[in-house]
Amino acid sequence: MRRRWYVLLPGLLITAVLVVGAWRVLPVSYSSQSTVALLNSRKGAAADGNPFLSMEPSLTGMADSLARNVNSDAAKGDLKRAGLTEKYEVKIADNAQGPLLWITVTGPEPAAVLKGNTTLMEFTKQRLRDLQADQKVAPDAMIRLTTIVPPQKPEAQLKSTVQYLVMGGGLGLVLSLVATFFAEARRRGAAGPRHRQGPAGGEGSAPRAAARSGRPEERAAPPEPYDQRDQPTVQLPVRPAPGTRPARRPPSWVK
Repeated sequence: MRRRWYVLLPGLLITAVLVVGAWRVLPVSYSSQSTVALLNSRKGAAADGNPFLSMEPSLTGMADSLARNVNSDAAKGDLKRAGLTEKYEVKIADNAQGPLLWITVTGPEPAAVLKGNTTLMEFTKQRLRDLQADQKVAPDAMIRLTTIVPPQKPEAQLKSTVQYLVMGGGLGLVLSLVATFFAEARRRGAAGPRHRQGPAGGEGSAPRAAARSGRPEERAAPPEPYDQRDQPTVQLPVRPAPGTRPARRPPSWVK
């Protein structure tokens, strides 16, 4: 990497420029959320006078039905005519222990997102009344909708944008490293030997070239004849003469 810095450095610079440019060009989305709850009718809560103490399981089923109705294509058309063009979602709140609904609006403009959340909340209340009016429900027996959390200040949703930028930066880094090692591999391959020399520094190449040329003056000389005098001598041990006794060695305990 140090030797091929002129390949790695431009790749890293291009990657950094593209990441910064994408950060400025990509649109940032804002999200606003509110929470509403379904309450028992005035007639049903007349016994104890507190509608929060009479949240029956049937209210949760009605909340699910209301969310599906508001998310339908027909409701999207009505909301678009009412001025809500941002993306929205109405669903039962996560880990809810009652008929609670989350109302979420997402868009590129914070002011429009906040206004759209208010519009969607009022539309949900009106749709709840219309569903019950179609069934000829008396006004005192109608389920009501109350606001638990008003529309919150829109917050920037940067998680998806940061994920895309990290993926793009990682891809640029990998491509820069691949280009660097590829340039190093090509350089080493080009610097390798193009032909092999003789075993003794090229001395064996001359006789082979002369033999291939076919000219008698350049042919290699024939080997010399075998001479036995060139063999090394071997010194054999001398045996003692007959009738002589070898010298006796002293015992091993004598120093």
